Amino acid sequence: MADPGAPIGMFDSGAGGLAVLAEVRRLLPGEDVVYYADTAWFPYGPRPRDDVLARAAAVTGDLMSRGAKLIVVACNTATSAAIASLRESFDVPFVGMEPALKPAAARTSTGVVALLVTPGTARGEKLASLIDRHGRDVRVAVIEAPGLADAVESGALAAAATLALVRRYAAEVRACGADVLALGCTHYAFLRDAFERELGPGVDVIEPSEAVARQVALVLGECGLRRPRDAGGSVEYMCSGDAARFEAARTALTAEEVGAR
Repeated sequence: MADPGAPIGMFDSGAGGLAVLAEVRRLLPGEDVVYYADTAWFPYGPRPRDDVLARAAAVTGDLMSRGAKLIVVACNTATSAAIASLRESFDVPFVGMEPALKPAAARTSTGVVALLVTPGTARGEKLASLIDRHGRDVRVAVIEAPGLADAVESGALAAAATLALVRRYAAEVRACGADVLALGCTHYAFLRDAFERELGPGVDVIEPSEAVARQVALVLGECGLRRPRDAGGSVEYMCSGDAARFEAARTALTAEEVGAR
């Protein structure tokens, strides 16, 4: 059995998963986390499924070598492509990501929900299954957003080009008549405020980072892996690509994190 004092492992193709990390740290401040940014392979979305599977397995292996007691796949594309295979291959609990369609469908008044996703997520079987499970009673408008994750990865949240993309995709949300927008990529969480400003009070914007953190806490408790302390958790960052570039993006995207190193 894994040691409750061992760290949580978490990975994404880049900086998007930092939104999930922030929620995990807020809910579980006593847990140590190892965050792996697979930036040498960013973005996962356009890559063949077999490549994403191979990278997810390799990164999971690296996190396991650091003693990870639970792995958070903090990427919608990697979750869709690889989490079933990872659960078969590794003896550790996994928590993945999926667009917040279920709460979006429960919240809509117009009966129309917009899902903003990467092209890779849009093509995945997991999204089709999610819509089949939770979107039967509403109309789901799937909006692909090429370029948006790249803008966030660069840390350029307030850049004119980034805000132009927000306006472009917000216009598609308005055009389809949705009153709820579910952000279906971890990178998009950093643009939630921008979408809310652009869409106004008539459209509710939601993303799943907080729900994922709650699921992490639940699984740790069920498996007896919750670390018995209320504070003092640290974060170790790993990066497969340009570490300085990732650090610059992390600094731009996140506030100072107590205990990070």
